[in-house]
Amino acid sequence: MSTLRALAKAQAVAAGVAQPVATVRHLHLSERPLVLVPLAMAGEANAPLAALVGAAPDETRLLIVPQPRNRDQRFAFAAELAAIVLPYLDAHRGVSEAVPIDRGKDVRYRYVDAPQLLVPNPAGITFLRLLGRSTRFRRPDGEYPVHPSVPLLGRWLTFFAERAEHPGSAALVAMTEALTLHWATGQSAVEDLHLPALLGWIDPPPGLTGAEAAARAEDPSVCPPAGPATDPDFDNRVLAPAITAYAEAEDDPVARAAAYGELERLLRDQLMPTWELMWRGVGLLRALPAGARVAGRWDGDKDAFTGYAEHVDAGGGPQPRRDGAVAAAVRLHRLERALASYAVQRAYDDPLVMAEHRLTGEAFVADVTLADPKRVDDSGKRPVLRPRIQVVTTEPVLVPVGATLYSPARPTQKARVVFVTPAADGKTEVVLELAGGMGRGLTAPPGTVPEVGERLCWTTLSDAFMPAGNFPAAEETPWTHGGPPAAAVAAADSEPTGAGSGDGDPSEEWS
Repeated sequence: MSTLRALAKAQAVAAGVAQPVATVRHLHLSERPLVLVPLAMAGEANAPLAALVGAAPDETRLLIVPQPRNRDQRFAFAAELAAIVLPYLDAHRGVSEAVPIDRGKDVRYRYVDAPQLLVPNPAGITFLRLLGRSTRFRRPDGEYPVHPSVPLLGRWLTFFAERAEHPGSAALVAMTEALTLHWATGQSAVEDLHLPALLGWIDPPPGLTGAEAAARAEDPSVCPPAGPATDPDFDNRVLAPAITAYAEAEDDPVARAAAYGELERLLRDQLMPTWELMWRGVGLLRALPAGARVAGRWDGDKDAFTGYAEHVDAGGGPQPRRDGAVAAAVRLHRLERALASYAVQRAYDDPLVMAEHRLTGEAFVADVTLADPKRVDDSGKRPVLRPRIQVVTTEPVLVPVGATLYSPARPTQKARVVFVTPAADGKTEVVLELAGGMGRGLTAPPGTVPEVGERLCWTTLSDAFMPAGNFPAAEETPWTHGGPPAAAVAAADSEPTGAGSGDGDPSEEWS
C-alpha cells in the first residue's frame, strides 16, 4: 500500500466516508455496458446456478439452472447466456473506422466501438474465465453435442478474461476494482472485495457513516453476497430445499413449474440487490471526468476486439488450454509493457496519482523563474535549438545531473538536468535544457518553451513508445523452451480434443 493511500484510508476512518484518490476516471465506461451478475453453486466446481444480465438498469434477464449438477441444464444455461452476449457483441460490429498507420502512408480498419462487460468483483471475472474454458472446446455434434453458440460463447468469454489481465483494459471490469481505483475506504483490501460494503463507505445512506453502512452490508439477509459465491445459510435453509423440491417434482408438470417459479423468485431476490449496486457504481464512476489518456487505452480494446472478431470470422481455432513457452514469454512481456505504460499514463492524467511519485522522488513541481527560448547549441556538426530554463522548487530533488525529465504538460519534450543548486529557504534551483516538441527550426514556436511564471511538474516517468522484445519462433527454440520433440507433437496432435474420461465424455474443466 502506498503512503498516500494509507493516509487516505486513515482520513476515511476519521471522516466516516471514503476519500477520493483520483481526480479523474481512469477507465472507459460504455454508454451501454453489459452487466453480468453470476452465481455459482457451492460445493460444485464453478457450476453455474444463476445470472442476472442486461445492458440497462431496467433490462434485466434472469437465467437459472434448477439443478446445477445436471450437465444438460448447465449447457442449456450457457446457450441462454450466449443468446444474450453474442447479439450484444455483434451490435458493436456494424461500423468501422480507418486508422492511419506507417506515419500516414497506409490505413487499417477497426470497429468504432467495442463491447464492455461489468461484473461485481474479481471472482466474477474468474467465473467467466472458467466458464469460457469449459465451453470453448465443446462441439455441436458427436456424442455429447451442445448448441452451436456455446463454444463460440466460450471463446469470447476467454477473450474477455484475457483482456481483463491487460493493464488499463476496460473490456471486462470488476466493479470493486474500478471503485477502489478511485476511492480509499476505512476497511481492509479484502473487505473492499465485498461490493455492498465498499459502496457503503463510498456512498453511505443518509444518517449512516461508512463504517456503519459497511457493517450493515455484512448481514446477508440485508445485503446478499455479490456473487458468485452464495451465503451458506441461504444455501442450507432456502436453496437446497427448493432444488430438492424441483428434482422431486420431475413427474408432475404442475408441481415442477411451481418449484421452478419458486427457485426463480429466490434467486432473483439474491441477485437484484447486487444488480442495483452495480448500476449505482456505474453512476458514481460516470460522474468523474475521464482522464485524457483513457480514450487511447480504449482504442487498444477496440483493436483487440476487431482482431479477435476477424480471427473468429476467418475460422480460427479456440484459444489453447495453455500457452507454450515462447507464447507465454511474449504475453508476459506485452503485459509488463502495458503495466509500465498504464502507470505513467495514470500519473500524467491525475495530479493525485503523480503525488505518489513526488513522495518517492520520481517527480517534483517547480516554478519557472528564468527562460532562454532562443538558445542554440552549435557545438555539434550543425546548430540545434536547445532552450534552457531555470525552475525553483521547495520539494526534494533526487534526480542527478544528466538525468532526463519529462513534463505531463509537454509529454513529447525532454529536459536534461544541467545544474542542481540548493538555494535559501529550503529551495532548490534546477537548470534544464530542452529538446524535442519545438519543431525542426532554430526558433521555438510560441508555447513550446515554458515561460517565466509557469508552474510545472517534472518527472522521470516517460510515456514514450517502448519497442517490443525479440522472441524466437517456437521451432527455433530447444524443447525445454517451447520446441517439443517431434514425437511429443505427433502424440499431442493425435489425442482427441477434450478427451479426459474413460467413458468418452469430454472433460468438463469448470474449475
